[in-house]
Amino acid sequence: MKRSIRDLASVEGKRILLRADFNLPMDKVGRITDTTRLVSELPTIRYLVERGAKVIICSHLGRPKGFDFRLSLWPIALLLMKYFPGKVQFAHKVVGEKVAEQVASMSNGSILLLENVRFYKEETENDPEFAKQLASLADIYVNDAFGVAHRKHASTFGVARLLPNAIGFLMENEINSITEAIKNPRKPFVAIFGGAKVQDKIKAILNIAKSADCILIGGAMAYSFLVAQGLTVGQSLINAESVSSASQILEELSAAGKRIVLPVDHLAYNLGDKKMKPFATETLSGDMVGADIGPKTIKLFEQEIKKARQIIWNGPLGKYEDKNFQEGTFAIAKQVAKAKAYSIVGGGDSISAVKQAKCEKLINHISTGGGATLKLLGGEPLPGIDVIQEKYI
Repeated sequence: MKRSIRDLASVEGKRILLRADFNLPMDKVGRITDTTRLVSELPTIRYLVERGAKVIICSHLGRPKGFDFRLSLWPIALLLMKYFPGKVQFAHKVVGEKVAEQVASMSNGSILLLENVRFYKEETENDPEFAKQLASLADIYVNDAFGVAHRKHASTFGVARLLPNAIGFLMENEINSITEAIKNPRKPFVAIFGGAKVQDKIKAILNIAKSADCILIGGAMAYSFLVAQGLTVGQSLINAESVSSASQILEELSAAGKRIVLPVDHLAYNLGDKKMKPFATETLSGDMVGADIGPKTIKLFEQEIKKARQIIWNGPLGKYEDKNFQEGTFAIAKQVAKAKAYSIVGGGDSISAVKQAKCEKLINHISTGGGATLKLLGGEPLPGIDVIQEKYI
């Protein structure tokens, strides 16, 4: 069990370097469209502030190549100021003399948000000197950025090796919720997978299959499974690697006696149809492109979900960003929300779909991670978690 901030001795007057995940989605003109990750971080920040710590927050935004004003964390600082009026300052750099001066002038219970750490190439390179400079700003390191826990970067791994460390409440909740659901699942346990690439989720599917009673497959990845079964999918999205991964999963699940439920019909359009006029079909052939699960599949999936006492869902079940192909994903989101089951939803698209369907408040745990969630579901190591010291009882 990893050491939590509640396990630390008094933090009053201590400089805490908090690695948060403020990689918030933005529209084309730079407006923040979803503050979920920031709001999820507030309990950890508030806990430290109320106990008189000097909270230095480090985060990334996007994947910049050097300085990019469009990816500055200044708008995030403005958001934080609304929650902590009079306590937030912004540093226009991450390391250096000016930042050190700002840290030195901090009062107990104040917050300093550093600029986008990925403006520095040394961050993703896990450069030891850069990690050392970051570490020099603080007395204690706290990692609460679950969304990048799978990254071996300077701010998620390198710094943790140089300072006493712990995890925050968000990270703790993510680890406990997901690992408990896999190790001690409520039965019947139904897992739902969607999205595009089977190979990205093969380890998660196989690991979850050890304890799941039924696995539902939708989204573009479903077509690779159908091809692996010898069925035609028209011009639907597939590739050789995905079909090979799907074949492996089908073979291993069959050998283990696990049930996997695939779409029996589809909402499709014809390639070349500029309006992408949707139609329902049980067989995809010719120029047909599958873009959503069909009405029969929706009912089939709903029947399995109704019987569940635990549900884990990762990946949309169709091209839900197109209003013509939202029905399947939204219908399943609503069914998961009203099911008498403990539910976990992970992955950016799945979370977005749940929110658009206006049922996120009925989901028991919404994971803030993408790749990190998949790796935890797959039982894979996460460097940002593994490097944290164990709790000593």
